[in-house]
Amino acid sequence: MRARFDVTPRRFVTISYVALAALTVIVLTGAAVRLTDSGLGCPDWPRCYGKAVPPLSFHSVIEYGNRVFSASIGIVVVGAWIASFLRIPRRRDLIVLATLLPLGVVGQAVLGGFTVRHELAPGYVMGHFGLSMVILIAAVALVFRARAPDAGPQRPRSHDRATVWLVRALALLGAVVVFVGTAATAAGPHAGGSDGELIHRLDFKGPGHTLVWVIHRHATLAATLGIGVILAWFLAKRREDGRDLADALMVTGVLMAAQGLIGTVQYELALPADIVWVHVTMATVTWIALLWCVGVAGRLAPRGSAPPPSTGERPAESAAPLEALAQR
Repeated sequence: MRARFDVTPRRFVTISYVALAALTVIVLTGAAVRLTDSGLGCPDWPRCYGKAVPPLSFHSVIEYGNRVFSASIGIVVVGAWIASFLRIPRRRDLIVLATLLPLGVVGQAVLGGFTVRHELAPGYVMGHFGLSMVILIAAVALVFRARAPDAGPQRPRSHDRATVWLVRALALLGAVVVFVGTAATAAGPHAGGSDGELIHRLDFKGPGHTLVWVIHRHATLAATLGIGVILAWFLAKRREDGRDLADALMVTGVLMAAQGLIGTVQYELALPADIVWVHVTMATVTWIALLWCVGVAGRLAPRGSAPPPSTGERPAESAAPLEALAQR
């Protein structure tokens, strides 16, 4: 009977991908709630206007629908957590990472409730999105480690300390870029509430100046991040074992270029909601790509340890004298 519920390593990889996709989609649906001005479609939590069924109005249905969808995502991540215990062979690192997913979703639900009760105060809204990005760290790590073999290290070791540290620094810079991006949204026209609702916006530079100031800092940081990704790509290309990292960085660079184009378009068009949603979507995908680069870059090898033997042409040439000796 127990064997029927055993989860193979390959099946657990699929489950991990499903959990990552679900946690990504919930970020996008949450952004849609804000950008459709439905943040206070249900002014109380967890019910909607004190009832289990929301009134048939656009904003209420959107807000409550996101809550119901979040609950379904909770079921998905709990399923991934249970699967980590049923995986054969069982691995402690996968159990720890899978445990973080339902804990993060519960934290999101609680923080979402506080966000509604505080009428979409900018700090709560920014924290709500930021926690989503933190949960994605655990989800990406779960996928990356689930793909690794059970025997041996789950992450490769690298002697290229400069590249590894640069990729890690880029991930930290990416987190800062995302944070400043949430500040731009909090200071912008899409505060999450509909007409007639008093919604507090981020305002520390005076009316009309905060948004422009934050956008310029966001663009500067994003450009710096893009330059860093290009530099890391060049460093990875010169390594014989850096092809996977170079490919991951190339994907990240392409995403950032597209993100820059979308950001420019939305700024010139005065931040239309649909393009802002695309911008948030690309930011989430780019964040996942950056996290993947950190995993591919690997861990630092101990100082003084010998690098792995080259897989280039030199070993093949060194085999020639052995072949000649065998012929004698």
